[in-house]
Amino acid sequence: MMGLFEEKSVSPMLIAQMQEPFNDDGWIYELKLDGCRYIGYFGQNGTCLRNKRNMELLPRFPELKGLHRSVSERTVLDGELVVLRDGIPDFFELQRRTLLTDRFKIEMAAARHPASFVAYDCLCKDSRSIMDRPLLERKEALQSSVREDSLIAISRYIPTDGIGLFRAADERELEGVVAKRAASLYYPGRRTKDWIKFKRMADEEFVVCGYIRKNSRTFSIILGKYHDGSYLYKGHVTLGVTKEAVGQLRESGIMPFAAIPAGAGNESAVWVRPDRVCTVEYMPNTKDSLRQAVFKGFRTDVVPEDVD
Repeated sequence: MMGLFEEKSVSPMLIAQMQEPFNDDGWIYELKLDGCRYIGYFGQNGTCLRNKRNMELLPRFPELKGLHRSVSERTVLDGELVVLRDGIPDFFELQRRTLLTDRFKIEMAAARHPASFVAYDCLCKDSRSIMDRPLLERKEALQSSVREDSLIAISRYIPTDGIGLFRAADERELEGVVAKRAASLYYPGRRTKDWIKFKRMADEEFVVCGYIRKNSRTFSIILGKYHDGSYLYKGHVTLGVTKEAVGQLRESGIMPFAAIPAGAGNESAVWVRPDRVCTVEYMPNTKDSLRQAVFKGFRTDVVPEDVD
């Protein structure tokens, strides 16, 4: 039977909910990075980075092909791929990198704004799965497995003071904080309340179902959610939507919703194939609309059927 390292098919553990910051002696807290989740497999023969859809995207990030030289052999790490600009994770630049296909443009982008891998969990060390060990033990294994450099880092954490760390993240306009139960085990593919996020702004995935052209330079994307084989209308997002983003959509001429509200420009909508997922950032705690919504980009690691 193949092990975790050989199979290279781990589905990452997921955060189940967002809530207000809290302090607790039984929890640790680390910064939430504005990047894309990847599982890294590091062995003698090289580096393999796979996203939540188990897609290998290392060809889009050639600057990371030598990461295995900084990690213990036959080790599997959970972490975040980020692109830093002025020391702050830039999701838009990272998302742009994931969509590049031209080798020359990829190499130019890698030289201009190199990506880095920030590891926050160790799932397998020396070919042995440690997912059944408490989080703090896995953190120790992570610390002993990675030699940090400009392309790979270990996520720092603090005990107890989640409120203080969130306040610091808020002051620096970072994305937020993830709270993790110190004794928690790692459950691949499962949403668990052992991990909780505190966010300055909420973000959420939606299926792109259409768009509305407001003028030559302004567009709104029509958002939906997948539910029981059909799509539910969830409103619009305009801020952050570019002509280039709309140009990536494929028209279908078929409205995917059973019903939509009147007005809001829906009568002039251009319907597209609901095969793209995007992330939208908005002010949390709003029930009826996405307040101050901002389009952050398309996801290559999420399928529409997962957005419910």
